[in-house]
Amino acid sequence: MMIEQSILEITAELANARNIIIVPHKGPDGDAMGASLGLWHFLKDKGHNPQVIAPNNYPDFLKWLPGNDQVIVYENEEEHCRKLINDADLIFTLDFNELSRAGNMVEPLKAARAVFIMIDHHQEPTDYAMHTYSDAEMSSTCEMLYHFIEKLRGKNQITPEIATCIYTGIMTDTGSFRYSATSSLTHTVVADLIERGAQNTQIHNNVFDTNSENRLQLLGTALNNLKVIKEYNTAYISLNQEELDRNNFKKGDTEGFVNYGLSLKGIVLAVIFIENTQENIIKISFRSKANFDVNKFARAHFNGGGHINAAGGKSTISLPQTIKKFEEILPQYREELIS
Repeated sequence: MMIEQSILEITAELANARNIIIVPHKGPDGDAMGASLGLWHFLKDKGHNPQVIAPNNYPDFLKWLPGNDQVIVYENEEEHCRKLINDADLIFTLDFNELSRAGNMVEPLKAARAVFIMIDHHQEPTDYAMHTYSDAEMSSTCEMLYHFIEKLRGKNQITPEIATCIYTGIMTDTGSFRYSATSSLTHTVVADLIERGAQNTQIHNNVFDTNSENRLQLLGTALNNLKVIKEYNTAYISLNQEELDRNNFKKGDTEGFVNYGLSLKGIVLAVIFIENTQENIIKISFRSKANFDVNKFARAHFNGGGHINAAGGKSTISLPQTIKKFEEILPQYREELIS
């Protein structure tokens, strides 16, 4: 974890920092954007000059978050962002623990002279940051941000805007509080956020009840493609580029689709394979129940990683070849999947 030993140094760094950059991972989700904007509000309210730079665009269902209009997207303003990174005194990286997860921002980040502070809950952190707050048992980076603010003795400075951002990240990364990483402490934190102004019902509606017709049609296509391999307690969904295009796919439209496979009775491992011809890769999401470790599975076979029960990966071979490879790997894990 290491944050306890660093908190005095971080306090001193903050006192001297003029320019602060906050970076979520590429393809930021609710936890990454919630943490980034929650920290942005906290630092801004304390008189700092923070700036959130997202590596690329993110789903519309997150763009209602307070402060979203101040986010700069690196791929849209690369030259401006490079200057901001170069001029930064402090750089916070949130919800990722290796710089490659920052996409095309890797080069300017590696060249930066700033002090790096990492806050993240994924396994196996790398050592690029001067100060690391890493806890793989935490539900989310947003829950960690709450504790980080608490360690800075700033809990009473959590405004409704900050509470809203942090609540959003915890809610989305815990599957609305149903994943195993959701602890009694998580619920205590959430209760305090509601006390401090997070409108939980409205937040849920903003994230989950803004579907387009195209997204629901795409979900229908995805479910029609569902395959179940009963002998390995496994289910998977695939979507090719033509199916995505036919349903006017937008970033974020497939969020949560993989969980439909996991909702089937008896299923231990669920996967979704999504073709992306622009990047020439197959994007993969893994979900599991009990002790089947998809983090290890993704790292071993699909150049990915994440958590024990939720991970991502990618493949550079075709969609049919990727699925074939996946099916051929399953027998190696038969005992773990059927136990």
